[in-house]
Amino acid sequence: MITDSNGVKRWKRINPRLEDHVKKPKFPDGLSVERYDAYFQEYLTEVATGQLPQWRPLWELHIFTYPTSSAAGAVIFKLHHSLGDGYSLMGALFSCFRKLDDPSLPPTLPSLGFNFRSTLDEKSITRKVPRLFSMLFNTFSDFTWSLFKSSVLKDDKSPIRSGAEGVEFLPITISTVSFSLDVIKQIKTNLGATVNDVISGMVFYGTRIYMEAMSKGSSKANSTALVLLNTRAISSYQIADDQDKADASSSKSLWGNQFAFLHVPVPASEDVEAVNPLRFVSTAKNIIKRQRSSLGFILTGRLLEMIRKCRGPEVAAQYVHGTLKNTSMALSNMIGPVEKIGLAGHPCKGMYFMMVGGPQSLTLTLVSYMGNLRVAVGAEKGFIDHNLFIKCLEKAFERIHKAAMTI
Repeated sequence: MITDSNGVKRWKRINPRLEDHVKKPKFPDGLSVERYDAYFQEYLTEVATGQLPQWRPLWELHIFTYPTSSAAGAVIFKLHHSLGDGYSLMGALFSCFRKLDDPSLPPTLPSLGFNFRSTLDEKSITRKVPRLFSMLFNTFSDFTWSLFKSSVLKDDKSPIRSGAEGVEFLPITISTVSFSLDVIKQIKTNLGATVNDVISGMVFYGTRIYMEAMSKGSSKANSTALVLLNTRAISSYQIADDQDKADASSSKSLWGNQFAFLHVPVPASEDVEAVNPLRFVSTAKNIIKRQRSSLGFILTGRLLEMIRKCRGPEVAAQYVHGTLKNTSMALSNMIGPVEKIGLAGHPCKGMYFMMVGGPQSLTLTLVSYMGNLRVAVGAEKGFIDHNLFIKCLEKAFERIHKAAMTI
């Protein structure tokens, strides 16, 4: 970024050097998988907390060529959020992959139906006056609460929120756990819910189990999850070339940051061990159903855009920073390919993503790939026990599954 003669910051085009961006760490050869697991975790923490140099394009590619318990190797794309949001970056990432059975073709890009929100049916609004009033009330309520949560209302300090100053600069641990989408769909069918209802209930229930395990009584703490939402009027991803073509024929770019956030209260419980686990699914279902009849997240997106245009990107970034800082956790999800894909001829066993550098102690991201849902946990190192948190998510999933199968 450079400042022009009018005092406006603009991107400066340069000729990048590949060797400045591609990193290949060196570790001793012939070690055990467990040792390489430890090396990979340390390296991932180092990559996540390191700052990208400002004198070159804000991206890096790290190639970890040692076997771990997860795969024979790993590739880490580190991309600055100023380059784009999850939608545009995922589209760019898909451009690097090819179908494994036919490398001449890009992967089949899935529908974006796997999202925490759904678009409102405009025809039903015009036909049903009660729904219109409900939408207006929910929109006003959600937008007003979002404003207060972004400015003055803070979550309680708890086992998932340290509230420490400068938490965004502290080291983090990144760990993952996978769940079968077939089982999730089985639970969904038995409960008459949606995939998102089941996933949200599992995340909220697992979080409360962890909180209670770390500090008795903390499962009643005031905790809020900040859900990040794509605000584009699109139904599927577009790879980089398709995005460029779309940008050329449209005044609205598919690149950049076009997102909003939704404040979702994490359901509390008096006795998290004795409570019916399906209560968390039903509560999540009610929250999601209510927020589907609200345009609060759209107003939030418009507000962010207005702040950026009127007061500049730095002020908009400060607003987002304050919003994240006042909540307990961030949630973001992406839908991935349903078919096996490859990178430079290598089959891709799995994928996940993580937002780093945010002022929160806990971040959860979700991505689906080949019938599995992978949950990545970004946790403040030394404050959150990431291994225990993973076990609590698994325990929540098992309990919800068991309870759902009795119906």
